[in-house]
Amino acid sequence: MTSLAPQPDRRSVLRGLALGAAALGTVALGTAACGTDDTPTVRLAAGEPGGFFWDFSGLLAAAARRAGTARLEPLPTGGSAENLQLLGAGSAALAMTLGDIAQDRVATDGFAAVGRVYENYFQVAVRADSPITAPARLAGRTVSVGAPGSGASTLSARVLDVVGLGAPTAVRRVERTMHGAAAALATGEVDAAMWAGGLPTPAFADPATPIRLLDLGGEVDALRQRFGSVYESVTVPAGVYGANPAMTTVGVANLLLARRDVADRVAADMVDLLLDDPSALVPAQAVGSQFLDAQSLIQTGPVALHPGAAAEYRRRHG
Repeated sequence: MTSLAPQPDRRSVLRGLALGAAALGTVALGTAACGTDDTPTVRLAAGEPGGFFWDFSGLLAAAARRAGTARLEPLPTGGSAENLQLLGAGSAALAMTLGDIAQDRVATDGFAAVGRVYENYFQVAVRADSPITAPARLAGRTVSVGAPGSGASTLSARVLDVVGLGAPTAVRRVERTMHGAAAALATGEVDAAMWAGGLPTPAFADPATPIRLLDLGGEVDALRQRFGSVYESVTVPAGVYGANPAMTTVGVANLLLARRDVADRVAADMVDLLLDDPSALVPAQAVGSQFLDAQSLIQTGPVALHPGAAAEYRRRHG
């Protein structure tokens, strides 16, 4: 029997995209790959399928198709860190990222903001029947700290550090995608799962495997003291995951970024999509806050707005 050639994994495909984009130079900034008409294709480094970034990127791509301004091509990735790598390599013109990851890299990575679009909720889940009642009680446990390439892995490390579990041996850290972490939590392979996403995150919303979120209200101040106002206290409403009460966790903004050398018109078109029909850009996992109005979109912290985006906000709202 003829053996099948091994299929490339997602990381291999994305590395190939990056190399190809670098070889094409600035022409590959998402505007060169055109279809049968003059509508440019703009590559958007999105996130894990089923996650908040991916869902929002799909809605944005649909809005772009309706408007006829650009053909957005969302790229599946591990999350924020990988998205910034693809943006820097030129294999994507746009990228979704968590605000803390952008803040850490803005001085060196050559990107600008199109807008602050949503609040992301950092979540630490255990099984509903778990004896673990606080993050400090994760000591000695096996914890999924996010997918490789995700921004959640950075925030997971910071949360573990502020609760006194920053030492390499304090917990057994494993990296799982959201779906992988949910499955591992259900089977007992991991004792807890950490991720950043919307409310509810679909991978963890299966009523057959009920979960409970750990309250992080006591950790928000410590994170803000160490890393600044990029982190804030947010409330997870009661009943988001089963019959659990409301609790407090860590919120961090989602940013839509662009390479600084992306054409002003491309950035302006993205602003128009965000402002013209915000109700069409609300993913199902969006119980929490969204910032799809001009006053909120421009509040991108230390990440400066792309010149094309800034000009479009001024044109439309003064």
